[in-house]
Amino acid sequence: MIHPDTPSGAADALGVRPRWWIYRGTGEPLRDTRLGDLLPPPPPWRTFAGGDVLQPPPEDDAEIVRRLGTRWPERILSDAVRHEAEMVNAALLLRRPLLVSGRPGTGKSSLAYRISRELRLGRVLRWHITSRSTLQGGLYAYDAIGRVQDTAAWRAGTADDRDGNGQALLPPPEIGEYIQLGPLGTALLPYAEPRVLLIDELDKSDLDLANDLLSVFEEGSYAIPELLRARRRQPTVRVRTDDPDGEADISGGRITCKAFPIVIMTSNSEREFPPAFLRRCLLLDLHEPTRDDLAGMLAAHFGPETADELGGMLISRFLERSRERGGLSIDQLLNALFLATSRRDGNQDDIVHMADSLWHRLDGRAWE
Repeated sequence: MIHPDTPSGAADALGVRPRWWIYRGTGEPLRDTRLGDLLPPPPPWRTFAGGDVLQPPPEDDAEIVRRLGTRWPERILSDAVRHEAEMVNAALLLRRPLLVSGRPGTGKSSLAYRISRELRLGRVLRWHITSRSTLQGGLYAYDAIGRVQDTAAWRAGTADDRDGNGQALLPPPEIGEYIQLGPLGTALLPYAEPRVLLIDELDKSDLDLANDLLSVFEEGSYAIPELLRARRRQPTVRVRTDDPDGEADISGGRITCKAFPIVIMTSNSEREFPPAFLRRCLLLDLHEPTRDDLAGMLAAHFGPETADELGGMLISRFLERSRERGGLSIDQLLNALFLATSRRDGNQDDIVHMADSLWHRLDGRAWE
């Protein structure tokens, strides 16, 4: 046990995590408590007054395991791991988005899933960005054509669809049936605890998307114009969300969060973002995974015995080839170990040769 008066530098050397941290960076889920019990109130300028609190989001253990493996090996509290945890905790406390940059294949997207598993926040909402992505696409989609077609079919109903006075037996289609919230729109619903939202590869977007996000991030709120126009006839409308079979009631055509989501935005550093956008985000430059990081990832997916038996040799070779070939992806190492475990009759030279065939450059250049 470290004495409370131990200097911070000495505590760091011994691997002690600061007491103010909520996210510990270990990957092990919280026990006997919830994030809502640990998280202090937000700054006054980041307080949002959403409506009635929704039920907690669904779990997605299968996706968490697919991304992170079945185990959570203890991560050594290196300077890089410590900085990562500090920035995640700062984003939690300040209710600010976290922009995570780094070379492709270094596990930036995995951070969102580690946060969700450790803080027990349920299914991660993922918005994958392309050059055609727009703010509205992240907020909601409205099927206007489907509504027009269904309304026309309802008006032209047969005699079996009407009573003796010619009145329709069923009401016309409701507008909520044609609206589905996107990942960002769902994350801003009034949940008691923040949702985890992964905005993946933001630098692939149109130049205007980062600026368009500013207002939503600042206000924690957005309007759906189609529901605003209908709010006198239908003050509350039930719409679909981005969760499987998810639904939510929207009042007055506007959605406001109660707990600002944990927004993880990834960037491959392929473009610069506007200063106004960067000013409202926290920035994390993700480090290259170390030998210990890679060993932990292999143990999480394959178990410690397999990782020790074949992983050590592959990690050494992987790090060497990564330096030679301008940086490789963690997925390439996982693929190599999976194939190696699938053909245990192969000798070490066969395994290394197979791995070299998988570890192609990621920058499009031919092998040197």
